[in-house]
Amino acid sequence: MKSKIQKIGLRELDDVENTLSQSNPFESIEYLKAMEESHSASEQSGWIPEHLGKIEGGKLVSLLPLYKKFNSYGEFIFDHQWANALQQAGRNYYPKLLTAVPFTPCEGDRILGRNESDKMQLIDACIDKLEIEKIESWHILFPNNTGKKILRQKKLIERFNYRFIWRNNNYSTFADFLSIFTSRQRSTIRKERQSIVNAGITFKCKRTEEISLEDWDLFYPFYQQTYHERGQSPYLNKDFFYRINISNQIVKPIIFFAYQGDVAIAASLCFEGNETLYGRHWGALTAVKNLHFECCYYQGIDYCIKNNIKFFDPGVQGEHKIRRGFQPQVDSSFHFFLQDDLQGAVRNFCDSEKKQIENYIEACKSYTPFNKDYRID
Repeated sequence: MKSKIQKIGLRELDDVENTLSQSNPFESIEYLKAMEESHSASEQSGWIPEHLGKIEGGKLVSLLPLYKKFNSYGEFIFDHQWANALQQAGRNYYPKLLTAVPFTPCEGDRILGRNESDKMQLIDACIDKLEIEKIESWHILFPNNTGKKILRQKKLIERFNYRFIWRNNNYSTFADFLSIFTSRQRSTIRKERQSIVNAGITFKCKRTEEISLEDWDLFYPFYQQTYHERGQSPYLNKDFFYRINISNQIVKPIIFFAYQGDVAIAASLCFEGNETLYGRHWGALTAVKNLHFECCYYQGIDYCIKNNIKFFDPGVQGEHKIRRGFQPQVDSSFHFFLQDDLQGAVRNFCDSEKKQIENYIEACKSYTPFNKDYRID
């Protein structure tokens, strides 16, 4: 490789000082390591770690989370059309290289380094790796604005998508937040929340420092249930949650438990970043109307208001979020192809798709439930 970048196993970092800062807990060494050591995202589950980085003087100064994959499961960005096109051309789409947090469609820096030079070296090193190993493509999923800037400089293909984000405009209470809605939608949300109260359901919020292994035992069947309802096996095993419990102060989980009487019937799991609360998983063993909205949206909004958190990202997609105060926001992924023919074809595809995304965002804005003083620009 042209740079001084090396392949790094996360266990090698146990005795290395981490000088890197991340905007969210998912890019912490502890979170990524829990994924691998629990075998939730490891070679056994199809995520082969190939992380690149640089260690200088006993300090980690750059890191590119990187996986070699033979499928596209658990990514939330769909590239099956590209895979089929390359296969029809008699070439192999897989294995591919992927920079992402496994099973976690939340924005983050992705290219981790002290400065622009460190980050450029990581990108060059990954492209070198493609050439050496004759791998066709590299995909970087859900970079934030910091990550996008450096990837645009390197002229990688940008593929646009969308998500729905709640923004805290210095609300003092949930009622203060409701004041920006039209009277009709304000009434709808109040009725949804009151129906939960009428069903005798109460909530208990377990914050980072309060969460125990017993809480994870209680949470896990709810998490499993969501996947079982879809006929799938859960991406994450219980050992993963046990492992992040050791590093709770770094990964900062928040669990909202729903109780009917003394019995827990549902739960949602969030993680707290520097400025954002990230909604990740939920599940219920009892079907109650509006419980999903309360558990996954309103409890999180309430938490953000009480703790002065600027944003709440409840997860990708879902137009129903708009009527509950979440606003459409463009996000993107980046892609690099070793061969010019596929690079050109995918770039044209993404340019065309961008127009569709822009039209969709505009349509979403017309659906906003806010009164005229708070319309989405």
